[in-house]
Amino acid sequence: MDIRPIRTASDHEAALREIDRLWGAEVGSDDGDRLDVLATLVERYEEGHFPIPTSTPLEVLKFMMEQTGRRQTDLANLLGSRSRASEILSGRRNLTLDQIRLLAREWRIPAGALVGELEPA
Repeated sequence: MDIRPIRTASDHEAALREIDRLWGAEVGSDDGDRLDVLATLVERYEEGHFPIPTSTPLEVLKFMMEQTGRRQTDLANLLGSRSRASEILSGRRNLTLDQIRLLAREWRIPAGALVGELEPA
């Protein structure tokens, strides 16, 4: 396979097959260099054709609560206010920096995932 830009689905499939064949090649070898270049081309193609949607902090918070079996009551207990938990989960109020730090520390949610507007503008 010649190394060239990946423009079509068949180019993408061929590049993935070649990556599979080259997987584990020694870094710095001809095959290793070929693997690096192909991986970069595939990554660029996939970013343009299969974008990963971003999540809002509210979506992250709700997902993490669901995954860990937590409920609004648990959030209220952590924040010290039932009304504050309700406002956050309904999207009427953004998390404060202190609340983000608390959630990161106590519930092990990455702080960066909780920064931003709870709902897109």
